[in-house]
Amino acid sequence: FATEKEPELMRSLSPTLLLTDLCLSVLFYSQRVEVRPRMACPFSVVVAIDFGTTSSGYAFSFTQDSEAIHMMKRWEGGDPGVANQKSPTCLLLTPDLRFHSFGFAARDFYHDLDPEEARHWLYFDKFKMKIHSTSVRDTELEAVNGRRVRAIEVFAHALRFFREHALKEVKDQSSSVLEGEEIRWVITVPAVWRQPAKQFMREAAYLAGLVSPDCPEQLLIALEPEAASIYCRKLRLHQVIDLSLQPFTNGLDLDGSRPFDSSFRQAREQLRRSRHSRTFLVESGTGELWSELQTGDRYIVADCGGGTVDLTVHQIEQPQGTLKELYKASGGPYGAVGVDLAFEAMLCQIFGEDFIQTFKAKRPAAWVDLTIAFEARKRTAAPGRANALNISLPFSFIDFYKRHKGQSVEAALRRSNMNIVKWSSQGMLRLTQEAMNELFQPTITNIVKHIEELMAKPEVRGVRFLFLVGGFAESPMLQKAVQKALGRTCRIIIPHDVGLTILKGAVLFGLDPTVVRVRRCPLTYGVGVLNRFIDGRHPRDKLLIKDGREWCTDILDRFVCVDQSVALGEVVRRSYTPARMGQRKIIINIYCSTTDDITYISDPGVRKCGTITLDLPEPLPPPGAVGGAGAGAERREIRATMQFGDTEIKVTAVDVMSNRSVRASIDFLSN
Repeated sequence: FATEKEPELMRSLSPTLLLTDLCLSVLFYSQRVEVRPRMACPFSVVVAIDFGTTSSGYAFSFTQDSEAIHMMKRWEGGDPGVANQKSPTCLLLTPDLRFHSFGFAARDFYHDLDPEEARHWLYFDKFKMKIHSTSVRDTELEAVNGRRVRAIEVFAHALRFFREHALKEVKDQSSSVLEGEEIRWVITVPAVWRQPAKQFMREAAYLAGLVSPDCPEQLLIALEPEAASIYCRKLRLHQVIDLSLQPFTNGLDLDGSRPFDSSFRQAREQLRRSRHSRTFLVESGTGELWSELQTGDRYIVADCGGGTVDLTVHQIEQPQGTLKELYKASGGPYGAVGVDLAFEAMLCQIFGEDFIQTFKAKRPAAWVDLTIAFEARKRTAAPGRANALNISLPFSFIDFYKRHKGQSVEAALRRSNMNIVKWSSQGMLRLTQEAMNELFQPTITNIVKHIEELMAKPEVRGVRFLFLVGGFAESPMLQKAVQKALGRTCRIIIPHDVGLTILKGAVLFGLDPTVVRVRRCPLTYGVGVLNRFIDGRHPRDKLLIKDGREWCTDILDRFVCVDQSVALGEVVRRSYTPARMGQRKIIINIYCSTTDDITYISDPGVRKCGTITLDLPEPLPPPGAVGGAGAGAERREIRATMQFGDTEIKVTAVDVMSNRSVRASIDFLSN
């Protein structure tokens, strides 16, 4: 931040608070909070894209038939025995960086390339995780062959692919011609992602042509566990599996054996048969699963995905069925990819890290084959499994190791003394149950520990339900661990088609973004201001004297506090005035912190996280004024309105004197 203060700004002082950053404006401190009414969905169709770490997909619904959610067509290719309702998140670029393919098509084409030719192609997989840790505009992603490409271009290629496929399918099912502005797009992101990562996804969507930057409201960013929660509130008893170890309080049977003869279920089954299980019906109200819940009851949704685990705590508000967030979203990088990384570490232990890195660089397509083979077997891992899991090693791996190290793979295994991994003469690694436990345990332990820590918090105690969703929730290893740790504490519920729960919920969110009525702020946000200096309260090193008056610099003026409840549509207002005649831009630095125990923007843990930019049009002269441009600029007031209750922070502004809108933007990617 800058501490330089401009004299012309100081002379115009009338309020008690000033911006402490490079003084482009004066802050009139008047926090006004209001709730704005929300409009009904103005779009004809909602298309949601669940952009996952390991797999992705889309679904859509027409607003005139909003109880029907259409899943995307099944993908060509894929793994035997796996229902391909989503596609692997992998992308292939040609050697000259043009888009070639996505999903199974990318994976299969890359697999079939000649090994020497494959070294020149750019294959990306599991690339979403990179944005979790670093999300600036110039972030680069490394392809399997080591070449690097700007991350936003890779994401834009993937989103453009989904746009083209979804539009074709929507148009095939629509009886009327749809214009681009009639479609609302929804993209899912982990709830633990900060504002820079959400802005990154939005800008990638703009680059992909999903929507125009001039129509930002056409794109919604949905939080993954929140989307799952929205769908879970629609669930009926026959649509879930109950892992609880406690007796059912109402004697209901959740194993699916009890017949349900409602007309809703009959219609649903008929529709699923006629549409090859690609269309799902949801009820207009809340599902019968919620009949046990009383006012004030709470539940947790644990989204266990490929890259992250996201936890959110909600309360369902009856009778309207809206949701209230009770504790800020939490989680971390504890997704199924952790098991893949543990497998790679095991290979490094057996064959040497230098060899594995060389093999990945020299035979990238064969390395992808090996990871696919492990992924297929990983899905079948279950606690108490008696026989070993066989992982096929590509012939090129066996051959490359012999030429590189001068000995066989079998000899390497014997030398490593790793007794939990055996060698099969059929060219396979045999992973014992102990080996699979070793691969899964660190990731699963992190997940269970995080859920237990969350449930111990005062705001969360007494939860009735724990919903496990996301692709990793399909794992029997994870299910058993959660059941053992928490099965007597609450009802553990897994929806059928658990890997599609977020996708369906994202569609419902696009149809009605007001369904989550109250959210919790993940961070404290504010700006640096000047305040009257008070001896004994303010440190002397913060003293600034201007025009004979004493000011304290660097005080944090909070917009919102961490874990503060913010209702949908609730806004925070601040008013600013230009520092100079003819000024055309106001730039305000935003600061954030994970705690609320802060006073100054220079305190430990406080960081600059973004900027608000207000573009000032030529002011209109007052009636009868002489002098043209700039007349009345000294008294000019710009009122900025910030909204923190949505999934993204938004800002709008208006020139109070002329009542004209002022172009306002908020940027979290340039810091």
